Amino acid sequence: MKEASYFEKLNGGKVRCLLCPQECIIAEGKSGICRVRSNKEGILYSENYERALAINLDPVEKKPLYHFYPGKQILSVGTGGCNQRCDFCQNWEMIEADFTGNHVTSSEIAEMAGRSGSIGVAYTYNEPIIWFEFVLECAEKVRKRGYKNVLVTNGLINPRPLEEILPLIDAMNIDVKSMSEEFYKKICKSKLAPVLNTCRRAKQSCHIEITNLVIPTLNDSKEDILKLVEFVESLGKDTPLHFSAYYPCYKMKIPRTPFETLKDAWLVAKERLDYVYMGNVMDEEGSTSFCHNCGKVIVRRQGYSTFVDALDGNRCAYCGETLPFIV
Repeated sequence: MKEASYFEKLNGGKVRCLLCPQECIIAEGKSGICRVRSNKEGILYSENYERALAINLDPVEKKPLYHFYPGKQILSVGTGGCNQRCDFCQNWEMIEADFTGNHVTSSEIAEMAGRSGSIGVAYTYNEPIIWFEFVLECAEKVRKRGYKNVLVTNGLINPRPLEEILPLIDAMNIDVKSMSEEFYKKICKSKLAPVLNTCRRAKQSCHIEITNLVIPTLNDSKEDILKLVEFVESLGKDTPLHFSAYYPCYKMKIPRTPFETLKDAWLVAKERLDYVYMGNVMDEEGSTSFCHNCGKVIVRRQGYSTFVDALDGNRCAYCGETLPFIV
């Protein structure tokens, strides 16, 4: 364990965690909603510090990041816990399991960062924000070695810790689950507004891409999709947006997202945004990057196999247009 950042002591031995907008008030011997930040004798500790549940080498497209070093690999690390409680969680085993994990140091992660052609480290699988102390420590060492840091996150973080970690982050995929506060409250036991604020602030600092899991009857109406598209457009119409197909998981038994629903969302978004993708389905058009200027194919994807056809640095090899890719 490690003493946590961002908390305050309260009367009666309680503490208030200030890392994320949940701002849990935690009694002695108890943990916050994340299950891994605990009160021990009036001090908040990070129980998942130097504890990993998963370490893998993944395609960067799996994050998903389609405009950040396309076709490259990235070391992906995750731990236990999350500061949301989504009924449809696809990694719920990592969230609900009794937490132990394997011991690993930040120096070991940084040393592994560049192996096998990896471009760096992605903090992913669970919510990396609640691993804050370890991620910050890793990110500093990874950056010093000249490699990249990626956060795959739900975006639920308070402004002060966000400002501390952002200078070390090269790219983020932020999961915007809905544009409805009621959806966040009921389905995720969370809040929407701080997530949108994280998106706005991160856009100013690093490369970002947005993911939305399309769930039938809950966030798949044309009105829902248009609200999301308008928000992403406000970040910049060149911001990549990924619509991902939901499938029944954890507590949610709604049938899987029909392909037609996903395609409809994709078509609506394509009218306003330059780069829109479909995930959790096999669809060549929905996974292909087309130059927003000339319409030619720039990057093709088949599953997690990526073919960079026409990128000259970050320019279209056909028309010379500058494109929102980092290579």
